[in-house]
Amino acid sequence: MMQFNHVANRVDGLHFETVVSMLTQRLGFVPLRRTERSVWLRQPGTNVDLQLSRSDTTHRDPDKRRSQVSFLSGTPRAALEDLAAWAQARGLAASVGSYSDREFYLDAPEAFVDFVIEAMLPALADYGVDVR
Repeated sequence: MMQFNHVANRVDGLHFETVVSMLTQRLGFVPLRRTERSVWLRQPGTNVDLQLSRSDTTHRDPDKRRSQVSFLSGTPRAALEDLAAWAQARGLAASVGSYSDREFYLDAPEAFVDFVIEAMLPALADYGVDVR
C-alpha cells in the first residue's frame, strides 16, 4: 500500500522566498530539502509535508480558492490577517476572504499560482472518525 507523503503547490518565482519565509518565520515550518526549483517543508507536530515549487506561469487558476493549504486556528480570521499584514509589509499584496463565519482564506495573487492559505476553526476538523 502507498503511504501519503506530501502535497505540492506552485509559487511565482519572484515571490518564492517571501512565501517560504512566511511559512518558516510565521508558522514555524522547517525546511527539509531544497533544490533550485523547490523546497519541502514540515511544520513540527505534523506528518504531511508541503512542497513549494517555483513557477513562471503567468496564468493564475481562477478557481484556486478551491485548492487550499489549510490550517486550524481558534482565531482563523485574525491569524490570516496577521499573515496578510506580514506579506504586505514585504511588498506582497495579500487579502483575506471568507468561505463562512468559521473558515477564511488568504490570497496573495501575485505569488500563489494554484492555491490559497485557509484557516478554519478546529471544530470543523472534528470528523468523528478514528483513523489509526
